[in-house]
Amino acid sequence: MRSSYSIPAEHICVEQEIKRSRFITDIAHAETRADAVAFIERVKTQQPEARHHCWAYIAGHPVESIERASSDAGEPQGTAGKPMLNVLQHKGIGEIVVVVSRYFGGIKLGAGGLVRAYASCVQQAIDALPLSLRIATLPAVLHIPFALESQARHLLDGLNITIKQTFYQHDAEMHVDIEVGRQQEIEQILTNASSGNIRIHFPESQS
Repeated sequence: MRSSYSIPAEHICVEQEIKRSRFITDIAHAETRADAVAFIERVKTQQPEARHHCWAYIAGHPVESIERASSDAGEPQGTAGKPMLNVLQHKGIGEIVVVVSRYFGGIKLGAGGLVRAYASCVQQAIDALPLSLRIATLPAVLHIPFALESQARHLLDGLNITIKQTFYQHDAEMHVDIEVGRQQEIEQILTNASSGNIRIHFPESQS
């Protein structure tokens, strides 16, 4: 079951010079692969004179997401993208994209030097990166007698649970998201407040 995790709170840009080469690192939030790709293209447009735009991203949960990729962008294979992604993977930060734009200064760094340089750029950016918390949730459905709908809305508001949709059939069916780890607590509160008349179930937990 997915846990809560840190994500970038904003887009930041840091710069360092290594043996006359300028390395400009842009790092930002990217919830999806499409977000990451769009950010990479935007940085390329903003840094058109850079010789390389190496990048890496994890678009989703820092451990469980399969939406992760990297690129050496013309640097020798394995010297930029993979070291950048490796730093990201060890930070426990999800929904993150980083682009390092390199302006060549005339001195070659060698394969080992490039690996250290690109990893250092990502590390430096992450050290300065403000983070926020992505709260992991799972969908839940509440079945509420019509007479208790107003009470249920008041209860949910007090629990900071947002109602996504409400359907009316035999009863009021409210669709919400519950924070992972709070399922039993929320169920107990609703049960006690309604003498068992409000029922809640979690579709994802049923096989």
